[in-house]
Amino acid sequence: MSTLLYVEASPRKDRSASIEVAQSFVSTFLEKDAINTVENLDLWNTLLPPFDGDTINAKYRVMHGEDPTPEEIAAWDVITKITDQFKAADHYLFSSPMWNFSIPYKLKHYIDVISQPGLTWSFSPETGYEGLVTGKSATLVLARGGEYSSGPVVAAMDFQRTYLEMILGFIGFKDINTVLIEPTLTDAKDSAIAIAKEEAVKLAGQL
Repeated sequence: MSTLLYVEASPRKDRSASIEVAQSFVSTFLEKDAINTVENLDLWNTLLPPFDGDTINAKYRVMHGEDPTPEEIAAWDVITKITDQFKAADHYLFSSPMWNFSIPYKLKHYIDVISQPGLTWSFSPETGYEGLVTGKSATLVLARGGEYSSGPVVAAMDFQRTYLEMILGFIGFKDINTVLIEPTLTDAKDSAIAIAKEEAVKLAGQL
């Protein structure tokens, strides 16, 4: 049995290309093994804690081995609970549109919550940074209006794929696959979705 955490970042739901393709991945994953399970984390219906002063102070106390205040402990406990939920999965699926050449703020908020010292990464002067979420796979399903993979000029404007692949690699992922749905703002949208679905189904079948 395997558990898939599906992180959904689009608010458009039934009008979302990234969700439509991601659902093909989810269906294949469930069909592959009757005891596989999927946890759906819809970031638009999830209350995430503000990353405020107590949380930031707790983070730096953790990094420097200092004792946090009671308020900082309470704030850090919330972060730890959400991060533990994230780390409990075997496989991960992220679906996201491109917003302003990057990702929706809800997804960035979630990443800011779970990317924490001692929880998903560590640092030492001798070895540098080390990701702690290891031995797991992640699939990114990314919708974009333009063809950002078509050449170096537009590729330089892509902070969606590059950021997500980088941050997942930073916290320990080695097995990262990316399914692109592009362009979604032209008549080629339906074809792009169909091609992406085929790729998503193939990847899910390999888990």
